[in-house]
Amino acid sequence: MDGILVVNKEKDYTSRDVVNIVSKKLGIKKVGHTGTLDPIATGVLVLCVGKALKIVEDLMEHDKEYIATFILGYETDTLDITGKILYTKDISVSKEDIINVLKTYIGKQKQEVPKYSAIKVNGKKLYEYARNNIDVKLPIKDINIYNIELLNYNPSTEEVVIKCLVSKGTYIRSLIRDIGRSLNSYATMTNLQRTKVGNFSIDNSYTLEMIKNDNFKLLKVEDVLPYEKVYVENELLNKIKNGCILKPFFKNDKALIMDKNNNLIAIYKKDKDVVKVHKMF
Repeated sequence: MDGILVVNKEKDYTSRDVVNIVSKKLGIKKVGHTGTLDPIATGVLVLCVGKALKIVEDLMEHDKEYIATFILGYETDTLDITGKILYTKDISVSKEDIINVLKTYIGKQKQEVPKYSAIKVNGKKLYEYARNNIDVKLPIKDINIYNIELLNYNPSTEEVVIKCLVSKGTYIRSLIRDIGRSLNSYATMTNLQRTKVGNFSIDNSYTLEMIKNDNFKLLKVEDVLPYEKVYVENELLNKIKNGCILKPFFKNDKALIMDKNNNLIAIYKKDKDVVKVHKMF
């Protein structure tokens, strides 16, 4: 039972809830996710099962696509509707105003992470400080907004819907906070759907109900990683199985090492003038 499972997470489930449900269903303890979704959020949650846990770090590097809904005029401590209102301000903006502000967020930038997040400062998660009303300097992260567009704006309710493609580590709640302030007001996220993680799409994901009814398929590690496949046998195969450092024998930075029976043996990576083990399977 090894592979990648693409789940369409429902609202009010934590990412850990989903891991536990899948773990129980598959009868295997080795299950982990590649990027947290808050309970308020829905959509793509990529799980690694069994030996596929070894590539969690590889999959966490993927870009992510979201459809987010927010309300203008107020901001909460959690930056979403689950929190307490901190600031309010009447606002009068046009669709063009919003489009122009969104354009300013495309590209590389710095982002202050939310105080209600799992990022650690001095060994403690930020939300632990927040829950105990302890002030702490919030970390600043380098992010990249590849694309952001307005899908809908309702002036009567001040509800805005955007679609964005972002780098790993981007907090959409924080992005919405910043957009609200750039509009000379405030903004709070009301809904969030993750539609893509790398090449994993919500169109090819499984709900928990489908998984419970055995209506799902695990993807193979070698089918989801974008590395070249290199088939080896005999002496070279034995050296690789023993984790030997070797002279380069593939073109790109990393390669999937396969045996003649199409079994994944290892992932090797280049390191200066040699290649060595990245992951063994």
